[in-house]
Amino acid sequence: MGALFTKARKRLKAAAKHLDVHPDVIEKLRYPKETLAATLLVRMDDGSRRGFKAWRCRYDDTRGPTKGGIRYHPAVNLDEVMTLAFWMTFKCAVANLPYGGGKGGVAVDVKQLSRTELERLSRAYVQAFARFIGPDRDIPAPDMYTNGIVMAWMADEYSMMADQPSPGVITGKPIALGGSLGRDDATGRGGYFVIRHLEKDLGLSPDKSRVVVQGFGNAAYHFARLMHADGYKIIGVSDSRSAIYDPDGLDPLAVMEHKNKTGRVAGAPTNRKAKELSNAELLETECNLLVPAAMESQLVQDNADKIKAPVVLELANGPTTPAADTILAKRGITVIPDILANAGGVTVSYFEWVQNKAGYYWPVQEVQTKLRAIMEPEARRVWDIKLEKNIDMRTAAYVHALHRIASAIEAHGTKAFFAGGA
Repeated sequence: MGALFTKARKRLKAAAKHLDVHPDVIEKLRYPKETLAATLLVRMDDGSRRGFKAWRCRYDDTRGPTKGGIRYHPAVNLDEVMTLAFWMTFKCAVANLPYGGGKGGVAVDVKQLSRTELERLSRAYVQAFARFIGPDRDIPAPDMYTNGIVMAWMADEYSMMADQPSPGVITGKPIALGGSLGRDDATGRGGYFVIRHLEKDLGLSPDKSRVVVQGFGNAAYHFARLMHADGYKIIGVSDSRSAIYDPDGLDPLAVMEHKNKTGRVAGAPTNRKAKELSNAELLETECNLLVPAAMESQLVQDNADKIKAPVVLELANGPTTPAADTILAKRGITVIPDILANAGGVTVSYFEWVQNKAGYYWPVQEVQTKLRAIMEPEARRVWDIKLEKNIDMRTAAYVHALHRIASAIEAHGTKAFFAGGA
């Protein structure tokens, strides 16, 4: 059991203190239901074969099929995949989706692969895990360095193996292959709905609040775009190499246009007061709202006492370590946790799955309306639990999720409850 997974499980223990939950429920959630590892042997363009380590974890399926993305990254490992599946279990419960949590990954640097090698790798993943996934068992989606095209290859491979069209096996697909409208900005839009709904409680306002966004991928860009359109001043953004800061505000659309042309945010249109910072410096910039939207473990024990933002919105998965959480809480900084803040992505993935099963597809306005109808009430409920129990928002979100998961486990009855079935 790795360090990341050990830290993640501390959230479960913290939540359990505030609920009257049967010990068997906690025991059932201590470890994944099942995890599969494989080596993907891929034929490279030069004719050689190369092996890539790959994993898929189904953490808990008490509330329904497991759901979670597949990431391609050189640092992917079993510890990370298990942790992400754990988080997905609680994220789906927070949003009240009929899913459990799952996750997958391949240890690979996609920048070193050609398009044909990437396709072979993606199809090899499905070949290796075809018995593990399925429209009613485990439903993958895009994650870090995977996208709609990768999902299209995977869905196509599964359908060929199943000898029938199976669009519901994968979400995050291109629109032409059964994807949902509104999926492209769902994660950022979900976080935007949470902030706008709670802004008065958090002391934020469009005309006075300044926002720093660490990362400028899909979720970060759409969040910044929506906030900017409502009058919030975006004063800093970053990518994996550098950050830009402009006290007079940045235009997210112009920054993204520059990034698409050059591959980086540095050099984007700004004014004379703008300057380039490191990612570490950006996190410590004075602002009203800090949005970590990049990798895990960005707010840690060493920098938590330097964070100046009174509110943190976690669009990334696991950007704050437990040690940093403790420091931020003592300093009175409100952290809106990932399992609430970035649940918009999996919520619209759920909408896609529903549409695939029905064979009927919704206009984008309907998708966005349905997303808002989920995000706002769940954000309010987590906030109310925070106030009722005098706890931080992360613990409140886990209390909210654990209550739903425990109720589902107990509702399965004695046989399932004590046998660990679902």
